[in-house]
Amino acid sequence: MTPKEYTFDAAYQPQVRAKRGTREIMLDVIIALLPALCVGVWQFGAQALIPLAVSIVSCVFFEWVYRKLMKKPDSIGDLSAVVTGILLAYTLPANCKWWLPIIGAFFAIVVVKQLYGGIGKNFLNPALAGRAFLLASYALFMTTWVVPGSLTSVIGADATTMATPLSYMKAGEALPQYFTYKSMFLGTMPGCLGEVSALALLIGGVYLLCRKVITWHIPVSFIGTVALLTLIFGSKNGGGYTHVEWMLDNLLSGGLLLGAFFMATDYSTSPVTAPGRIIYGVGCGALTVLIRVFGGFPEGVSFAILIMNCCAWMFDKHTQRRQFGVSREDVKAKKAAAKAAKKEAKEAAANG
Repeated sequence: MTPKEYTFDAAYQPQVRAKRGTREIMLDVIIALLPALCVGVWQFGAQALIPLAVSIVSCVFFEWVYRKLMKKPDSIGDLSAVVTGILLAYTLPANCKWWLPIIGAFFAIVVVKQLYGGIGKNFLNPALAGRAFLLASYALFMTTWVVPGSLTSVIGADATTMATPLSYMKAGEALPQYFTYKSMFLGTMPGCLGEVSALALLIGGVYLLCRKVITWHIPVSFIGTVALLTLIFGSKNGGGYTHVEWMLDNLLSGGLLLGAFFMATDYSTSPVTAPGRIIYGVGCGALTVLIRVFGGFPEGVSFAILIMNCCAWMFDKHTQRRQFGVSREDVKAKKAAAKAAKKEAKEAAANG
């Protein structure tokens, strides 16, 4: 009797199916970022929309041009370039020069994202890498902060720029009386376009958690580590802060919440495993505090996340679960065989 032949068609079950694709996820991220945009426009006026629009258009344009020149499929429809443009604009001063977002967008999209293969293949967060490049190249323009409209009457109509709370803290000076916990929570303070309001960012973060776009592991471990370290060690720069005041000021000012909910949770640059995400978040928080206290810049969130982006693979490697039905001896044997094969390939190449 002729044996029956069986074929396996991978197009059918069993498969893991998801209702949402990249476009739907990116759309959720855009919706979550809207509250911060509303506060930014309320505080800094319609001028805040200029760097935002330039950044979005530039990111989309550079992605379209690059993939067109490289004869690759068009990818602007997945909205990832739009999200990168928004996040890049959110890390810039509201009154920044119009050409800054263009340079940052080119570095973020072409150098960091597309040269490594596009979405999902970059090992650094494109928006943060673009911001870091701009900060290293144009530090003066990146650290000039416009006076929020709600503080004009306090500062004076003639004043156009002012220092951020983190700048006062870095210099070891007490915060002015108009920087209260309420004002920093609502967004009445100078800073980058999308980072001034803790309330708006928390609303966006909760939305992402409810939509299951992100998990709690990275935001909680990131913010919790900053809170714990600043509470334990307190201010090292003076200013008369109590430990609790130092902790709250660090949590409510700067880009901590923006980074924890929207930057550090980037799929392609953060660990996959739950333990790896917690370790990653703790590392981000510890580096943020270290840079804020001992570094040359008042803020450390961007650099902390970029550094930990480079370590994400390691956390996944050492926290992944063992495959069901495979013993530790099997894993060791497989690694030894791969190492031996690699060694033989090198010897063969050397011998010609």
